[in-house]
Amino acid sequence: MSLPPVAPEVTAAAVESLTSRLLKKLDAAVGQYGAAEAVADGDVVRVRCGEDAVVTLAPDASGVVALDEQATCTCLLAPKCLHRAAVLTACPVADSQGATALPAEAHAAADADSMQVAEATKVSDVVEATEAAQPVGPGDVQVAAAAALWSAAASILAAGIPAAGAVPQAELLRAAHTARLAGLHRPEAAALRVVRNLRAARSQSDAHRLGDLVADLSELLLTASLLAAADPDPDLVGTARRAYEPGGSLRVHGVCREPVLSATGYGGVVTHVLAEDGHWFTVSDVKPGGAARARGAATAPVAIGASALDHNQLSRGGLLIAGATVSADGRLGAGKGVRATPLTGQGWSGGPLSALFAKPLGAAVRAQLTGVLGAGSDTERQGSDLIGCDVVVVGASGDSLLVRAVDGGGGDGQPGPLIRLVAAHGHPDFAHTENLRRLAAHPGLRIRVVGRLDPDRTATLRPLAVGPVPDAEATLATLRLPESWQGHADLGYDRLQGVHFPPSAGDGPGPGPGPGSGPAVAEPPDLVADSPLWRLRHIVELAVSGGRRTVAEFSRTSAPHVAHLRRSGLHAAADRVAALAAEADRRDRDVFGRLTDPDPGRYAQAWLAAGLQLAATERALVRASWEHSG
Repeated sequence: MSLPPVAPEVTAAAVESLTSRLLKKLDAAVGQYGAAEAVADGDVVRVRCGEDAVVTLAPDASGVVALDEQATCTCLLAPKCLHRAAVLTACPVADSQGATALPAEAHAAADADSMQVAEATKVSDVVEATEAAQPVGPGDVQVAAAAALWSAAASILAAGIPAAGAVPQAELLRAAHTARLAGLHRPEAAALRVVRNLRAARSQSDAHRLGDLVADLSELLLTASLLAAADPDPDLVGTARRAYEPGGSLRVHGVCREPVLSATGYGGVVTHVLAEDGHWFTVSDVKPGGAARARGAATAPVAIGASALDHNQLSRGGLLIAGATVSADGRLGAGKGVRATPLTGQGWSGGPLSALFAKPLGAAVRAQLTGVLGAGSDTERQGSDLIGCDVVVVGASGDSLLVRAVDGGGGDGQPGPLIRLVAAHGHPDFAHTENLRRLAAHPGLRIRVVGRLDPDRTATLRPLAVGPVPDAEATLATLRLPESWQGHADLGYDRLQGVHFPPSAGDGPGPGPGPGSGPAVAEPPDLVADSPLWRLRHIVELAVSGGRRTVAEFSRTSAPHVAHLRRSGLHAAADRVAALAAEADRRDRDVFGRLTDPDPGRYAQAWLAAGLQLAATERALVRASWEHSG
C-alpha cells in the first residue's frame, strides 16, 4: 500500500514542531518509518512505528492529506512527535489545488470538472478588468515571499544532496506554501519539483535524474531572484489555474496519439490535433493510474461534446467544434456548451496536414530553440508543438535510430541533417522501442515522422508517429500501412510488423536490445558531448550533488579546467567556473577574526550564473547541430 500525498504546509508544520533533539533523528526516522508497511482501512492509511505508535492518515475526498488533523499518532508526544513528522515527510508531496505545480499531463485529470465556461464573455470581461487594475510588478508580500524562496533554495544548494535532508526540505516546503498564498505559482511549482527530485536522489530512486534537479533548482533560483528584485514580467508569477477561454469555432484534424505515464502516478493518452491555420491543440484523458491506464485510454471516448469518437478515431479523423474552449497551452476543453461533429480523416498526405511536412525543417527547429531560457510559458507552448519531416532510414547507433532529413522539407533538393530518433517513452508496455528496432532493420526506407524536439540533445527528435512518404509509394520504398490506420502508425500504440515494410532481401526485425538490431552505423559527432563545455557542466552538477564543500575542494584543482576552456575560446564559461570555484572556497570572519559560515546567497548567485551560461551555450550548440549535422 502506497502512502497518500500530503500538502506541503502540513509536512512543514510537522517538522517545525519538533524539538532540536528530535530534528537530529528525523532523517533516520524517515528512512525507517517510510519503509514500514502501510495498511489501508477503507480510505484511511495506517503505519505502525514500533509497538506503541501508529500513525493514521485520513485523506480528504481528493486523496490528499491537506489538514494537520488528518494525520494523527497514538504516542504520548503527538502531534509534536517524531513518528508523525517522519511518516508525513516520507509521503509524496501533493500538488497545490489548481496550481501549475501539477505536471502538464496531470492537469487533464481535472479537465472534465474545471472546463465549465458558463457566460464566458462576462467572465472574460471581469478578468480583463481585474488585470487592468493590478499594479505593475509584484507587490511587497510577493517580493518577501520570493526572497524567502531564494533563501531556502540557496541553503539547499549549499548543502547539496547528501545534506539536504528532511529539515531543509521542510523549510523549502514552508517557503513554497508562503509563495502560493502570495500568488507566486510558478516558483512554488518549481520548489515542489525540487523537493520531489531531492527525495528521489536521496532514496537512490531509478527515476532520479541529476539533470532534472539541476534544471528545477535553476528555475527556482532564477524566478525567485527576479521576483525578489520586483521584476514586472507576469510570466514569472505564473497562473493558479489553467484558464479556459472561448475559442469560437474550430476545425481540427487528428495527427497522432501519445501515451502518458508520469512519475507522479498519472496515466492516460494525449491526442495531438492541428487546426487548419497551423495551430496545435491537444485532447487529453489522463487520470491517476499506471501503464494499464495509459493503454486503456488509447481507445477511450473523447470527452468533447457528443462527438462519439474515441482517441484512436480522433487521431485519424477530426472534429468540427462549435463553442470551443481553449487553455493557454492549447488544451481543448469539454464544457457543457461545447458541441463537436466528427470529420472524415484525410491522412497526412492530403488536406491541411500535408502542410506540416512542407515547412522547412530548419525553420521549425529554430522557432522552438529560440527564446528566453527558463521561461515557463514558452516551454509549455513549445512543448505542445510537434515537428514533421520526411526522412530516410540510415541505421541504428547506440540507443538511437539515425535518419537523414530529405532536404528539410524546403524543397531545395539539398540533403538535410542527420537526425537521431530516440524512443519517446522507454516503458516496455509501449511500442516505441520495438518500432524503432524494426525501422532500423530497413536502411533506405523513406518515412514521414512526427515528433517532439529534444532541446537537450544534438539533432534529436523523439518520434510519436510515422507514415509513408507519398512520392515513394510507387517505388515501394516506404511503409505499407493498413487502410484502417489512415496513413500513419502511432509508435506508442501501433506495432509495426513485417507486412508493413517493403519486401527486400535479408531484412527483418531481428532480436536484440534497442534499435541496434539494424545495421550498425558510426555515431555522428555530438557538438554538446564533444565540447570542452563538459568542464563547466561538471562543476554545475557537482555543486548540486555534493554541495558547497565539495566544490570548494574542487576549486583547488580547477585551474587546468579554466585554462582549457580559455584555450578553446569559451572565455565566458571559464569565467563562470573560476567565479564559482572562488566563491565556494571563500570563508568569512566575524569581528573577532573567527571563521564563520559564508552567506549562501552569494554562492547561489555564482552557481546560477554558471548554470545559465551552460544552458545558453548548450542551446546554441544544439541549434548548430541541426544545421551542420552529418
